[in-house]
Amino acid sequence: MSGKRTRLTPQARRAQLIDLGVEMLATRRLDDLSVELIAKSAGISRGLLFHYFPSKQDFHLEVARAAAAEMLRRTEADTELTPVEALHRALTSFMDYVEENPDNYKSLVRGAASGDAKMRAIFDGTRATMAQRVIEVIGGMGFEVDARTRLAIHGWVAYVEECVVRWIDDGGLERDDLLEMLTKSLPAIALSASDADVGTLASILTAEQAIGVK
Repeated sequence: MSGKRTRLTPQARRAQLIDLGVEMLATRRLDDLSVELIAKSAGISRGLLFHYFPSKQDFHLEVARAAAAEMLRRTEADTELTPVEALHRALTSFMDYVEENPDNYKSLVRGAASGDAKMRAIFDGTRATMAQRVIEVIGGMGFEVDARTRLAIHGWVAYVEECVVRWIDDGGLERDDLLEMLTKSLPAIALSASDADVGTLASILTAEQAIGVK
């Protein structure tokens, strides 16, 4: 999209640059996001980009924040569905997002290990939001959500992230098989951390079969 520069308000130009950064993350890691390429695509000089962002790191932070918000938007659970259906639909949307944006997603996950405190805060906040959504789903399944259950769910989110990153890199499973594994693992993990009885898990698995999770 290089060519003649278009006059935009400062807010619109800043938003445009962030959107371009998120778009480019689909095919490259955050660390490889080139300021020069962003400026060229926006039809501005490299120096002008730094009029809107104090540094390359500040630009990367805003791109990461926008990418995380987009992932959360696309994977939000549908409250009109039953808890198991909502979980399955959210995981399906999550897998769709990851397949469309593999490098973007890996940048988001691996940013949690970043040495930059501001970058880690973005990823920690994203994980916390995802975990809270799952906690709400688990509550709808009949589990008592206590401190142990919350801890288990946060661990499940990390488990999903690790499985998906390895799946992107190495494969080894069909997409539907991975989705089934992740969906079934949540109630099993929650059950191990709660006082719910085996009958609760049996009813959940029956609901899973009804939506095609066998």
